[in-house]
Amino acid sequence: MIVDLLIDFDAARAKTAIPVYAIRERSSDLDEAPAALAGLARRNNFSGEAGAVLADGNGVLLGVGDADDPFICAAAAEKLPEGDYRLETGADGLSLLGWALGGYRFDRYKEARRPAARLVAAHGADVAGARKIAAAVAFARDLVNTPAGDMDPDALENEARRLADAFGARISVTRGGTLLDEGFNLIHAVGRAAAVAPRLIDFVWGREDAPKLTLVGKGVCFDSGGLDIKGAQGMALMKKDMGGAANALALARLIMEEKLDYRLRVLIPAVENAISGDAFRPGDILKSRKGLTVEIGNTDAEGRLILADAMSLGADENPQCMLTLATLTGAARVALGPDLPPFYCDDENFVSAVLQAASDVADPVWRMPLWKPYSAMLSSPLADINNAGAGSFAGSVTAALFLKRFAPDNAIWGHFDIYAWRPKAAPGRPIGGEAQAIRALFETFKSFPLR
Repeated sequence: MIVDLLIDFDAARAKTAIPVYAIRERSSDLDEAPAALAGLARRNNFSGEAGAVLADGNGVLLGVGDADDPFICAAAAEKLPEGDYRLETGADGLSLLGWALGGYRFDRYKEARRPAARLVAAHGADVAGARKIAAAVAFARDLVNTPAGDMDPDALENEARRLADAFGARISVTRGGTLLDEGFNLIHAVGRAAAVAPRLIDFVWGREDAPKLTLVGKGVCFDSGGLDIKGAQGMALMKKDMGGAANALALARLIMEEKLDYRLRVLIPAVENAISGDAFRPGDILKSRKGLTVEIGNTDAEGRLILADAMSLGADENPQCMLTLATLTGAARVALGPDLPPFYCDDENFVSAVLQAASDVADPVWRMPLWKPYSAMLSSPLADINNAGAGSFAGSVTAALFLKRFAPDNAIWGHFDIYAWRPKAAPGRPIGGEAQAIRALFETFKSFPLR
């Protein structure tokens, strides 16, 4: 486990641990390192480039570049051989987390070398907190990285059940034709063509009279695009289309593990958007659980459909806060790229808290506008709303405006259009599934007053 790379302060182990010196690029930091190490650096043209590691019997030099990557310690954890190490400059929470994430490997299908470079933390460091965060990040990554053949709606339900059982949460699942009986027509329509039945996973944790916090995660376990079928390139990463569900479950894990005082509800509509003779069609008009009719402008805009029905159920109990997490639009990536998820929210206090927390824990998000005039792009002459905006403009904004129609009244509602994937490796952040926004949200909910 990656959490085993972190060791609580131990005076004896710290004394014998190999020292690691952080060296900024082309700086005077080498003057603080032992002379033998400094000489080795000069002989090897070591300049402190970010992620570079140089070691001998006297210690380790870790290049940190311009010191703008708070997780750069992961480079040492990834590259160093077995042993105990200590950071000479001390380790804050992000350094600890970075070291732990440097040990992450997805090895379900291929054995991978697990580094055994253990960090002996400084006195007073919050090792337990870093371990919790690292384990939750690894949990989300593992779910996203698992291929759709092994992470179908049945498997996603099993993961949710294991999580709920581990923390004593009450869980219920509505699946197959029962979705129609209970008005979840949108969830059923999106998933009915698949071999594995669609479902709505629902679990509740915490005392009944605590502030109500509801997380809704998009659980499209694979997205072919439906009859508006994706091309091969567009379909290649669609195992990650349940990344919203993975991140919602990981955030729920953190909240429950920390015993935050919320009445937490997690709603995961889990489907596969497949193609068969029973697939829903462009032009179909479906009645949502809320009662709004939806014209299907594009079967590849399916995530907002399943979220809408789940949100409608969650809104029935008037939560103080509801968040939707979803790999919802390619437009979000066009606007902000893969590493900076946009989010939408009209509550200024909550927005400020999230932005501050995101900065504090280096989990970046960017607020985008719920620009009401763009709602006209979702108009339909035949139904209350169309699921796909007219034209190619403002795709992430119109998707958020669609969801807003199903959000609870008089509550904080926030929508996070995450990518849940890292296309380029960085220290502690390998190519593959990624946890996005949940560290910022967890930090927010540790202190934000829900009323």
